[in-house]
Amino acid sequence: MRTFVVVGGTSGLGLEVARILVPDHRVVVLGDQPEEVKQVAADLGCDGMACDVARYDQVRSAFDEIGGELDGLVHCAARWIGGRLEDLAPEAIQRAVEVNVLGTAYVLREALRRMHRHGHGNIVYVGAVAVDVPRPGIPVYRATKCFGASLVESLAQATGTNGIKVMQLHPGPMPTRLQERVGAEFLDTVYTPPAQVAREVVRLLMLDADDPYVSDLRVLRADGRW
Repeated sequence: MRTFVVVGGTSGLGLEVARILVPDHRVVVLGDQPEEVKQVAADLGCDGMACDVARYDQVRSAFDEIGGELDGLVHCAARWIGGRLEDLAPEAIQRAVEVNVLGTAYVLREALRRMHRHGHGNIVYVGAVAVDVPRPGIPVYRATKCFGASLVESLAQATGTNGIKVMQLHPGPMPTRLQERVGAEFLDTVYTPPAQVAREVVRLLMLDADDPYVSDLRVLRADGRW
C-alpha cells in the first residue's frame, strides 16, 4: 500500500484525486479548513490534517506526523486573487503570495526531503493554463502560478534521478470552487471536469521508477482540452 498526500484535497481536483486513490492506498488529505478536512476524511475513509501551507511550521509538522515513506504528492492548493493590481487590497496580495508562492515552496521542500531519504517518489504540481496564456484581470494570480511553474521546472532538472519525478499539469478552467470565485467570465466554453483531469494526475502519481523520465527539459503540461 502506497502513501499519497493530496494538498488542497477538500474540494475540486484534489478531492477527485483523493477519491480515486483511497480504495487501494493510504491517502492523507491536507486543507486549511479543519471542519472541511474532517468531513472529507470521514466521507472518503482516509486520513486528514488541517494545514495552512503558508505556515512552514504547520507544513513540517504535518509531514512529520504522516511519517514513513512518501510515495507521491499532488499539490492542488491555490489562492485565487483577481482584479486590477491597483484595485487589489495589500492584504489580499500578501495572502495570495503566501499560499501560492511560499506555500508551494514549503510543501515541495518537505516532500522532496522525504523522497530523497528513501530514493523514490512522484510529485505532481497543479499549475494553471494562465501561466502560458496571459489574461486581463489576473496579474497577481498569474504571477504567483508562474513561480510554481518555474520552481517545478528547476526541481525537475535538479533531482537528476528517475526514481524521483517532479511533474506539473496546467489544466484549463474547471468547474470547481476556485472557478466559482474566479467568475463565469473566465470559464471557457470548452473545459474538462475535475474527475477527468484527476485520472491523469493519478496516472502520473503511479509511475514507477523504471517508467520513462517525464520531468526532463520541459516538464509535462496539459491544458485540459482533450
